[in-house]
Order: sequence, then C-alpha cells, then structure tokens
Amino acid sequence: MSDKVCIIGAGSSGVAAAKALKQAGIGFDCFEAGSAIGGNWRYMNDNGMSSAYRSLHIDTSRRNLQYPDFPTPDDWPDFPSHWQVMQYLEAYASHYGVLPHIRFNTKVAEVKPEAGAWRVSLENGESSLYRAVLVANGHLWDARWPSFPGHFDGPQIHSHDYKTADGFDGKHVLVVGIGNSAVDIAVDLCRRAASVQLSTRRGAWIMPKYILGIPTDRWSAFLIRKLKLPTPLARAIIARLMYLTVGDQERYGVKKPPHPMWREHATISQELLPYIGHGWIRMRPDVRALQGDSVAFSDGSSAPVDAIIYATGYRTSFPFLDPGIFCVRDREPVRLYRRMLSASHPGLYFVGLVQPIGATIPLVEIQARWLAGVLGGRIALPDAATMQAEIAAHHRHVQSRYVDSARYTLEVDFRDYAGQLRRDMSQGRAGG
Repeated sequence: MSDKVCIIGAGSSGVAAAKALKQAGIGFDCFEAGSAIGGNWRYMNDNGMSSAYRSLHIDTSRRNLQYPDFPTPDDWPDFPSHWQVMQYLEAYASHYGVLPHIRFNTKVAEVKPEAGAWRVSLENGESSLYRAVLVANGHLWDARWPSFPGHFDGPQIHSHDYKTADGFDGKHVLVVGIGNSAVDIAVDLCRRAASVQLSTRRGAWIMPKYILGIPTDRWSAFLIRKLKLPTPLARAIIARLMYLTVGDQERYGVKKPPHPMWREHATISQELLPYIGHGWIRMRPDVRALQGDSVAFSDGSSAPVDAIIYATGYRTSFPFLDPGIFCVRDREPVRLYRRMLSASHPGLYFVGLVQPIGATIPLVEIQARWLAGVLGGRIALPDAATMQAEIAAHHRHVQSRYVDSARYTLEVDFRDYAGQLRRDMSQGRAGG
C-alpha cells in the first residue's frame, strides 16, 4: 500500500486540498478528468462537469470569495466574472506549486475499500492502493430534471447545458426555477428572446447584490463577524435593508416565501426585479402540464412556449463509489462527521460537499487544513459513537433551522462550521 493520499478532482476544493497536503508534507496524487484545473468555474470545461454560462459572475463579492491566505487583486470589480475567478484559481495553484502533482485527462473509474486501504482504479486501467481518498468532484454537475404531465414539442435543456442566448432569438422561452442560475439565465435571455417567463413553485427572497452601494454580503459580514450577531438576526436585518432598497418584491409579481429569509438561501440578483418591472420577464406559478407548443400553469393560465430551460438543481453523485459505501439522499442525514469524514469507512473523506450560508471557497480551504491535520496526526478523532452523535445532531439542526427542501441536505452555516473546525485545529482534537 502506498503511504500517499488520493484526491479526486481539481476544482476549487481539490486544489485547496492539494495545497494543504503539500504544506503538511503528506504525499498525494490528484486526478482530474479534464485538461486543466477549475472545475465548475472553467467555462466549457472539457471534463463535462462545468455548469458555467458565458455571462456568469460570482454572487459573492471578491473580498469574501478569496482563500484566506491568497487575496484577490485590489483592482478587480466587486463581483468578478468566471474568467477572473479562473485566473485567480490558476494563480493560487501556481503560487503553491500544486500543478505538478495533478494528473490531467485522468478519470477515476472506481474507488473501493481493500485490506484497510482504498483501491483507486482509473479508466485507463491503472490501479493503486491509497491510505486515504479525498473526494472533491463537486456537487453541481449532475442535473436534476423535474417531471411534468404531458409532452412538449420544442427543445428542453437543463441549466447545466445553457451557455449563451444564441439560438433563442425571437423565441418564447420558459425558465423553470428561481435560484441564482434560473434568474441569471432569464436576465441573459430577455433582451433577445420574444418573451421570457419564469416559473416558480414556491417563490424566493430576492436579494440585491448591492445595498446602499455596498455589496450585500459585506453588510452580512459586518453584522456577523464584527458585531457578532447570530446569523438569523443578521439576515433579518438584511431583509429590512433589502426592503428599504427595493421595496416589496410582491409588487413586482415575485411571491415571497411564507417563512423568514434566514430559513433559506436568498436568490441574488440586481436585475430581476427591474427587468420584471420593464416587462422583459414575466413571473408564472408552477407548471401544471406540458401541452405540445404551450405550457399550462397551476393558476389555470397557459402560454405559448418554444423552448424550456430547467434550472431545477442537481443531484449529488459519485459515479466511482458504490452507493452502499456512501451516497447522499435528499432530506436524509449525510453520514459524514464534520461534513467530511465517513464514520463507517475510515479513510474516505469529502472536500467541498457543503452548501454554506456564506462563501464556499474560503470554507473549503479551512476544510482542507482540517483534513491535513487529521491525516498528518495533528488532530485526534473521537470514537465512532461520538461521530454518529455529531452527525445526528447536525441533521436535527438543519431540519429545525432550514425549510424542508432537498436543497438544504448539505447546508452549513459558515461562521458556526468554520469556528468548529478552527477549534478542532487549535485544540488538536475533534469533539462531538
């Protein structure tokens, strides 16, 4: 058995893990299916797993986006494009010397336990034993499709495959969903399509990118980090500031959820409400049925539709792992201690398998250092019973705090979770 660790994937999580292991003096191999790093952030990534579209800009302002030890350039805009994020990731990987450790165009076919280690088999036929495997293949690539009665005659795609508005000129387009991708795509389309309609089952809180000229997430950071306010209280204050900035979103026709904003992820868009106000986008309720060249909605209305784009989220998939070893099921506990470590299969770890209230990239850097501490023997782990209790406690917390939706299966609060990992690292042991 090799004393090395295997990392699967070289997106923002994989390169952070590679950097942390290298700094800890832990040998590793990193396998990436594509020809370059970047994962979801590499537009038209040849690994087929990127959901980036041409107009994509980050929803987190650059100061909150960055890895803790590698600042973004001061002359960048508040919300960089995916091209700029890629430049940043490439600079990070180059600065910390991880690129030589990555094997590109190398796809992992199977990972399974063997003799107290992990057998990693590649699609090219190679196979090796590793003492541990760090899975960093992302969770925003396996498209989740809805099922509606009837049939539709026109083209239907998932937002994962949407890249530009080319091909939609003069068409009546329906976008299903009201998350960030749905709203971005609707805005991207509306000046070229004949009409754009946005269908939502339950509405969403629409958060502008700016409040009083300052990125909204900086207000959140000020309230949570500087004033030490609990996240629910901070987000309640943000909701009031949002109202002062954009008014009542229901006046634009966007249904508000029946619960407070702190119980879910808000949809971030500076353009949606004004574009609805200008008539570029029309809100619709849930789809009731597909009717060939039209769509019927739950309020009894219908409309002609030439194309449908489903921005209906993703399944969390690990094609190289037997589901009996590990899988993620909607609304069920994710059996990972500290959201990373398989409690029943020692040596199997996951990086970036979280959906945080807050930014992801700085959080995975903390995860990576925690994992390096565990693998390097600097952080002692609790017994299996304590791990199982921690997993159950986290699941109860998610159920009590967030709405009952598959979207929140991987949910964590950035401040609480990051604080937990930092305490483990400072104490040299992880607890319940």
